Amino acid sequence: MGRFKNEERILHPFRVILNKEISDHVRSWRFIILIAIIALTCLGSMYTALTNIDKAVKPNDPEGTFFFLKLFTISDGTLPSFIVFISFLGPLLGISLGFDAVNSEQNNRTLSRVLSQPIYRDYLLNAKFLAALIVISVMFFALGFLVMGLGLVTIGIPPTVEEFMRIIFFIILSILYVAFWLNLSILFSVQFRQPATSALSGIAVWLFFSVFYGMIVNLITKSIAPSAMASEYQIIGFEELKLSLLRIMPNQLFSEATTTLLMPSVRSLGPLTMEQVYGTIPGPLPLGQSLLLVWPQVTGLIAATVLCFALSYLSFMRREIRSR
Repeated sequence: MGRFKNEERILHPFRVILNKEISDHVRSWRFIILIAIIALTCLGSMYTALTNIDKAVKPNDPEGTFFFLKLFTISDGTLPSFIVFISFLGPLLGISLGFDAVNSEQNNRTLSRVLSQPIYRDYLLNAKFLAALIVISVMFFALGFLVMGLGLVTIGIPPTVEEFMRIIFFIILSILYVAFWLNLSILFSVQFRQPATSALSGIAVWLFFSVFYGMIVNLITKSIAPSAMASEYQIIGFEELKLSLLRIMPNQLFSEATTTLLMPSVRSLGPLTMEQVYGTIPGPLPLGQSLLLVWPQVTGLIAATVLCFALSYLSFMRREIRSR
């Protein structure tokens, strides 16, 4: 009896589709090229961090006890740091894994054949998202542990427990950031029939948030900037408005959260009054306080990811699928 239950569990349609999607991602040239690019940039940022880590440590540095975290944040101006590479290449990874998730099946006339089997329609969409997320998670954890391993071998100083936990939370946050772009590309894959159209739509959204949205916010805030005679609270209100507009960008939320996690000396993500600054002693925040500080940014990324997935789910469940 147990044998038949195991066979039934192994042959569950969702697991079959999930294994098939993971295999397709891992064997595709698209994924191999992307992981090669990300690995090379990771090694380049790692080399830059190791060659400049002695200059980054200063006598009165409040982050001097967090020596290992500097491997992810140091840059000499020639190559960006590891977190900058993830912020730039992560969206491309998510878009590339999801832009043809549904429309390619429909163009190849395999979607109607799969759904003609006794398979729930949501199994297909959920399996495609979960398979890409598993591949992204494995790759990010592998890169994170690769950086830690190379740093341990080169420097010879093991990370502390808090440093290790901060790196783990940084990796999880990076996976969540890429998951947003993955869901956005899956949404475009459901909405548009041609993979090229969905891919260009995802890249256009990424370019808008990465390049043009910041310019638009700067133009808007420049026109409503307070005068030089404005009070302190008016200036702080203006800065909070500008920061709120910038936080619509997913990359801004990711940048603030990762900076706080990997730089424990960051104690605030917004403007402060002189009363709030007066009497404070510079020093690193504990891990729990840093997590509380970045929780709004994490919540924003989760909300955007869930929204994109819900829209793609509703659109796919209502779509009429025919064989042509």
